[in-house]
Amino acid sequence: MNYENENTEFKVQFTEDIYKEVVAFANTGGGDIFVGVDDRGTDVGLADIDDVQNRITNGIRGAILPDVTMFVRLSVQDGVIKITVSEGTNKPYYLRSKGLKPNGVYVRQGASSAPASIELIRLMIKQNDGDSFEDARSLDQNLTFESTAKAFERYGVKFSPEKYPALGITQLSSGLYSNLGFLLSDQCRHTIKIAVFSDEAKTIFKDSKEFGGSLFEQLDSAFDYLSLCNRTAASFKGLERIEHSDYPEAALREALLNAIVHRDYSFSGSIIINVTDNEIEFISIGGLLPGLSPDDIKSGISQPRNKRLVEVFHRIRLIESYGTGIRRIYNCYKDSPDQPIIEVTSNTFKITLFNTNSVVNGDLTAPRISAQMRKILNYVGKNGSITEVEIGELLGVKKTRSYTIASDMCKRGLLEQVEKGKDKKYVKNESQVQ
Repeated sequence: MNYENENTEFKVQFTEDIYKEVVAFANTGGGDIFVGVDDRGTDVGLADIDDVQNRITNGIRGAILPDVTMFVRLSVQDGVIKITVSEGTNKPYYLRSKGLKPNGVYVRQGASSAPASIELIRLMIKQNDGDSFEDARSLDQNLTFESTAKAFERYGVKFSPEKYPALGITQLSSGLYSNLGFLLSDQCRHTIKIAVFSDEAKTIFKDSKEFGGSLFEQLDSAFDYLSLCNRTAASFKGLERIEHSDYPEAALREALLNAIVHRDYSFSGSIIINVTDNEIEFISIGGLLPGLSPDDIKSGISQPRNKRLVEVFHRIRLIESYGTGIRRIYNCYKDSPDQPIIEVTSNTFKITLFNTNSVVNGDLTAPRISAQMRKILNYVGKNGSITEVEIGELLGVKKTRSYTIASDMCKRGLLEQVEKGKDKKYVKNESQVQ
């Protein structure tokens, strides 16, 4: 014992730096700290061993999270205290006063203890907490829950720290806040961005907002803003005035809830909502889970990415039952010529709702051409023709629906069928379409 190495550390006397060394050994491969030994490995002894031993024991218990005491053993020999630290099973360990940040998490590098990088901290969390983002430890442990408490109170459900473990806000194993707790906290850094455009190409902004805070606060703020965008048109049936919102309120609500509870929060980007005069797009990060297709979720099959988050929203009855949100959206549009469109990539999920009050060129008396029909006409204008298979791919609909839309457009004189059988395709009826 005459030099320091990756498993050995010398301290002449007690200082709070000892906690940093304990953290480093617990996060790496374990090691021994000798208190009362100088840098050359010479025993110098301690004046009051009992006092130093008590300070070390109490300090390790209070200064380090998660609890590392089960991996620490103290022994005394010839006026020297030996602290034996085993590699912990609940990494990363960190200094309570610094938090889960590089200046709080240390690892052993050679004969010294060095701050861990953010990437290494995340890797240790993933390796020890599993792949579930919402169950893993939050990097931020200074969390408050004022908005979530108000939401629970509003829906008549009790919310208190005693319920945090059952809800998944804190981990059962460590008692620390989980990423689910972070999402429900006032400190949540994920956001919802809403942009309102004056053109269908979405290049000219009319307005934009970004909403942060607890997911409950984001839900309320974003829905209130979308409600301002949801204009009302009036028609008359005899003397009776009938008002129609551009978008069914229930469809807006379900699309927003779907984007919030099913997005992949392991990515830092925002939920994007694009608003034009004719449609609203809800775009969330994270495609469908493996094995699911858009047709599956339209049928009500549900495999939530964030199971605990879904359970929290279900507990306060924001979600009535699993798998019904998308079906409820389509039911809102059951009498509309424009059915919602779902588009999925490996990293995004987009649902488009169409304005049920939109008209063509401002002519209220003209036969209405739906946004789906306009999409088909634009495709035919660029490509010369379209098949029913291409209609299905363009709109994200099944073969039967593709045939129905094409037939309807032919009856309206928008398209005309050319060829038959397997060569059947549709071209624009130039005499009818302007």
